[in-house]
Amino acid sequence: MQTILGANGVIGEELAKELRANHTETIRLVGRHPERVHPKDQLVKGDLLDADSVVKALVDTEIAYLTVGLPYRSDIWLRDWPIILGNVIAGCKQQGCKLVYFDNTYAYPQDSEIQTEETPLISKGKKGRAKKEAAELLLRAIDTEEIEGAICRAPEFYGPGKTKGITNMLVFENLKKGKKPKILLKDDVLRTLIYTPDASKAMALIGNTTTAYGQTWHLPCDDGRLTYKGFIGEISKQLGREIKYTVLSPFLLRSASLFNNNAKETLELLPRYAIDNLFDSSKFKKRFPEFKVTSYSDGIATILEDFGIK
Repeated sequence: MQTILGANGVIGEELAKELRANHTETIRLVGRHPERVHPKDQLVKGDLLDADSVVKALVDTEIAYLTVGLPYRSDIWLRDWPIILGNVIAGCKQQGCKLVYFDNTYAYPQDSEIQTEETPLISKGKKGRAKKEAAELLLRAIDTEEIEGAICRAPEFYGPGKTKGITNMLVFENLKKGKKPKILLKDDVLRTLIYTPDASKAMALIGNTTTAYGQTWHLPCDDGRLTYKGFIGEISKQLGREIKYTVLSPFLLRSASLFNNNAKETLELLPRYAIDNLFDSSKFKKRFPEFKVTSYSDGIATILEDFGIK
């Protein structure tokens, strides 16, 4: 049995598809309101903030994947991420199963240095501190051999379907509505984005590779990084028309934060949109050379088709 905790976000759903296609036919989806991805999926209602609920959800599980998302609020992240990781680690220990944790880069310093698996977790932002505490709980459990575990880390998402993230929201969602895309701060700095189906496929591969445990892995991204100017340029090329866009200034974003909670919650991340974001996934590519990473060109084409943008 392979169990996905927090299963109905885009990563969990793509992970369920990949596990069934290439790794196992016994899949359990756990969440407050779980929905089947495949007719044979097992569904379990569970609350990851409740320790007993987690233990029950992991009965007969060989590998657990933690892909849950939380509301985009710093106070909730600081309160709930450590509790969730603590409960899941304890549940895996009690049920004797492995844990693969899907993480982001919020705990990394907001600078232009190349991010590797050795990059220290030293972010001073509230969301970064929450993710640092959660990751360190699992790292300690791995180091002390309480459980077998692995961390899968990814930068900002872009992708089809339910994919959420700043690029999807400001670029593709606006295009879908017939509006001009918006860019945060600068259009001439390099961005590393991960295509969500790639992230889930790589996570499934790591979970089903015995020698991948006890480590942190950067999930695979296209090394042909684009600036947002280049990203919009590729969209224009594929659509056969010029796509004009707006670059949002720091003043405008801070003004918006006074009236919009989502804008306020994004302020912590703004520094990383003013500089190159260089996320390195060469460790994964060296270990799994057969894995085909989706190019930005192919990823954009799929999203445009999926969103019905012409």
